[in-house]
Formats: sequence, C-alpha cells, structure tokens
Amino acid sequence: MNFKYCCLVFLFFTTLLSAQKTEYTTQLIPDSLKQNANAVVRLGQIDIVISSQRNMNIKEKRIVTVLNEKGMESIDAYENYDKKTNVSNIQATVFDSFGNEIRKIKRKDFRDQSVTGGGTVFSDSRVVYLEYVPTQYPFTIVYESEIQTSTTAFIPPWFPLNDYLLSIEKSVLNVNYPENLGFKKLELNFSNFKITKIIDTSTQLSYTATGIVAQKYEDYSPNISEIFPRVMMGLEYFNLEGVDGNAKNWKEYGQWFSDKILTGTVELSAETIAKIKTLVGTETDPIKKAKIVYKYMQEKSRYVGIQVGIGGFKPMLADDVDRLGYGDCKALSNYTRALLNAVDVPSYYTELYGSKDKRNIRSDFFSIQGNHVILTIPNGDNYVFLECTSQDDPFGYQANFTDDRDVLVIKPDGGEIIRTKKYENKDNAQVNKGKYSLDDSGKFSGAISMVSEGSQYGRFHIETTPPTEQEAHYKEYWDNISNLKINKTTFSNDKEKVSFTENMEISADNYGKISNGKMIFVINAYNQYTGSVKRIRNRKTPFEIQRGYYDTDEISVSLPAGFTMESLPQNFELNTKFGEYKTEITKKDNNNLIYKRSIFIKKGSYKNTEYDEYRLFMEQISRNDNAKIILTK
Repeated sequence: MNFKYCCLVFLFFTTLLSAQKTEYTTQLIPDSLKQNANAVVRLGQIDIVISSQRNMNIKEKRIVTVLNEKGMESIDAYENYDKKTNVSNIQATVFDSFGNEIRKIKRKDFRDQSVTGGGTVFSDSRVVYLEYVPTQYPFTIVYESEIQTSTTAFIPPWFPLNDYLLSIEKSVLNVNYPENLGFKKLELNFSNFKITKIIDTSTQLSYTATGIVAQKYEDYSPNISEIFPRVMMGLEYFNLEGVDGNAKNWKEYGQWFSDKILTGTVELSAETIAKIKTLVGTETDPIKKAKIVYKYMQEKSRYVGIQVGIGGFKPMLADDVDRLGYGDCKALSNYTRALLNAVDVPSYYTELYGSKDKRNIRSDFFSIQGNHVILTIPNGDNYVFLECTSQDDPFGYQANFTDDRDVLVIKPDGGEIIRTKKYENKDNAQVNKGKYSLDDSGKFSGAISMVSEGSQYGRFHIETTPPTEQEAHYKEYWDNISNLKINKTTFSNDKEKVSFTENMEISADNYGKISNGKMIFVINAYNQYTGSVKRIRNRKTPFEIQRGYYDTDEISVSLPAGFTMESLPQNFELNTKFGEYKTEITKKDNNNLIYKRSIFIKKGSYKNTEYDEYRLFMEQISRNDNAKIILTK
C-alpha cells in the first residue's frame, strides 16, 4: 500500500473517532426507557453554587436523545437574562444516532431577543435560545450553559422529570452554599421514583435520579407538580433586585418586599391624581370606587406579557405605566394599586401561580413560587381579586386562571397566604332555552338563548372574535349537527352580573334522517355531550375534576306534519358521587314536545380506583344525550 495513502486513511479514522462519542449512540439506551418516550434525557445535571448572599452560579449540562419530532420540546435549550443575570456560557453539540458529531452550535448561533418582542422599558429582559431543525431522528444534543446572577431569592427547583412521555436515564442536582445563609429545602413526590440523596450537610446538597421511565398522561390527572418528583429550595438571607433580604416565612418576606421592593413605585403625577379623583367624584363606597378605577385602567393600558422572575421582580414605576400605557402583570397591578391609593382605597400586590390547572403557593415553605401578579382589595371579611392584565374581564372576575388557589398577599405589615375566589359547582351555570322544528324533509330550523355564568362566563370572548372564527367555533361546538348554518347571532354581555347571553338562530339540512317512511333524529340537539372518558387500564394516578358545572336546558320541539310518533326516549335520571343527570320529555300534543335536561358535575379529587365508575357515569350521559326519536310517516 502506498505510504501516503496509508497515512491519509489513518488520519481519516483518527479524525472520525475524535468526533464520535460512542456513549451517545441510541443503541445504548435501555429499551425500558425508549418505551412510550418521545425523548430520553441521558444526563440532566445542574450544579448550583451560592457563594454569597449576592452571588449564585448555575451550570447546566443536558444530554437529550430526541427520538421523534414530538421530543423536540424536551431539549430545553434556553436561558433568560437581564442586567442582574449574565449568561457566561451557552453552547450545544449535535450527534447522530451512532454518536457521530453533526454540528457544533456556539453562542452566536443561538437566537437572542427581548422576552416581549419589543418595548423599550423591557429591553434589558431577554432570552437566548436554540432554534435547531434536525435532518433526521433520532439524534442526541448536548446542551451546556452557565449563568451568573446576583438574585439569590429565587433558586430554581429541581424537576428531574418535568413532562410526560420523557424518560430519564440520569439526573443530578448538586448545590453548594455558605452555612450562614439559612439554606432550606423541601422534597416532594419522591415515592415511586428512583431518587438517591447523595449528600445533605450544612453546606452541600446532592441528589441523583436514575432510570425513570416515561410516564403516560392519564386524563383528569392532577398537575405534574403534585405527582412528579421535585425539590424546592430557598434561602433565609437572599438578594432580590439588588436589595439584601432576610425572611424565615411568608409574613417576614411580605413585610420586607413591601418595604424594600414596592416602596417608591406608586407615585403618580398631580395631573393623573386629579383626573382619577374627578372620575370617582363623590362616591364613598370603596368597591364602587375600585370599579371606576379598574375600568379606567382597562381602557388606558395594554398588557405586555412577562412572567414574574423573567422580567425581574420589581414592578415598573406606576408613573411610567401611566405615561406609556402598557406593562406586564407586575406593572399593571402596581399601577392599579397606585390609582386606588389616590382615591383612598387600600389594595395589596399579590403573587400567585396563574394557570388553567389550579396550583397553590405552598404555605408551609417560603420560596418564590409564583409566575403572575394580581391585585387584592379588602372587602369586609372577604377580598376582591383583580386581574389587571385583561382589558375586558369584569371587575373581580377570576375564573379559569387565578381562581380557587392559595396566593401570597403582600400587606404593609407582612405577607399572608389566602385563598382566591371559588366558583362553586352550581355557580358555573349555563341556562339554555330554545326551540326547533323539523319539516317533512328533515330540515332543522331553531333558535336558542344560552346564558353563561361563573367559569362558563369565559365564553364572552367569542363576542370580539372575527365572524369567520365565530362560525368555526359554533360548528365545532355543535359538531353533532351536520350541515350547520349560522343564520343570526346576537350577544349580550352583562359585566355587572357577570352573565353572557348568546342568542342564535341556526338551521341544517337532513338533521332528521329519512328511510323507509321513517324519520330518526336525536332530540337533544343543542347541548349534547359527545365526548368520551378514555378507558385507562391499571390507572396509576388519582383523578381530579377541577371545576364543576351545572347546565339546564328547556327546548320546545315541533315535529313535521304528516308524521306520528313511533318511539320516544324514556325519561332518565342518575345520581352519583360525581354528579347528577336528568332528562324529561313531555308530550304537549301530537306535534309538539318539551325536552328538559339538567347535568350537574361536581368538582373533587378521587382515587384512581374510582375512575372507571366516573367513566361509566359519563358514558351513560353520552348514551342518553344521543337518544333518538322515531317518527312514522
């Protein structure tokens, strides 16, 4: 063999081996971790070093094998930063399924943008993130980052498993901290997972999680924070927004936050104070004054979305919000607080975790846990809660995002954990009254008035959507009616009563199916439960109905001339621990019926062993909602 050629071959294989990481080959992943998984975390390691009250370093190394397109979201290659948080290192390397290096991705190849996508006030709050488009699956990505921050009030929780259909080969947490800062931790949901505490001393903490198989989502499961393992951490002596703090509990934290972070943020111009006082006029009732102020704030400002902890913790100055007309949840809540101060209405800045799934601020462990801010107004022995980011929510309306959860109210004399408004089962009501008729070809012509309240009032957003989207919404809502035509729509939104009315006129060809001289149709046209509760064998998690509701329907039905009633559905009634259901059909004469239906679903938490009973309950409702009338010509 030619010596020159031999050297080239040797050089080629040497280069190939140096770029190959055999430990990243997908063949090394145990089959048990591939089962049900879209991605596998080969290593998720977080090293946190708290060197002082004003200095925290967080290094992360995340090696993820992405098995398919749905696994892309498990890469989690991004960091937030601002004036007090610096991303000192961020990089990634991509390997194919055999461990061959495909691409190195350096800081300059990451996207870097404002967390708001614009807005001069928030230009220092930014996110740097990886936007990688793979050419094949599976592949492995090694992501490494390092951030340095002076904010030690928020130590990110350790979530070794943070999603469904994700397996964990190994996850590691290492924390180092000075003995004199009052470091504390809270371990949650460790049972049923392979987690080992390696070190737990006065200055060090270390855990390792191994071999966590992918969890399949089970319908009606509680929030993953209630079932997946995590470790919450906090300091008694911390720094926030450049200010040193000391708090052992929520009361001490609230007083410190009020004194050191919120002080000086509610000043307004004399012109604005005069304007708001003129609007309020001679009104003396605090809640009525608050309604006037809330309406003014909604009309004047708009929301720019930044979560608590990303755009900093200190709210933007109220005078800046007043001048610019926009802000995030912190800014708009604090601005509303300033306006209320101007007319002598007390209110409290309130931190919470906002989401459709209810999630509490843990009262038994002080650490920053929220992602959202609202405003709380005392009202006798109760409270009114204001969502200040919405331009159209009624005063005090909370359903479906901040309702029924423990939140932190920051009062001048300290923090207090309280519960936000509960929308009880029958408060979440929809009352439907209407009529429909069928002609001898089976054509449906009807009109209905739907009045929604409580959590169901959230339907009011349909009023401001474009006509094409409205039509698509109602065709999906009434997917049991083929060939649906929306002939007329009018809305009435009573924000004072928090009641939304939809008046609809609709029609559809061939709703009544004709065959061999008979017409068959489902009597419950307007409010059918057409879904199903998924069968889950050997369910593992408890299940939860987070919000109950109560629907009542009264519908007049006119039958076509020339037909007689051959078969009517039986009246039906169910009473279970999950709720109640009742239907009743009254024959007025040979061509007219009254159909009445009520369904009451109770919120509650239930054992995994009760799930099949609930599924059977909903199946019976579905069958009866699909009950048919048979007419003979």
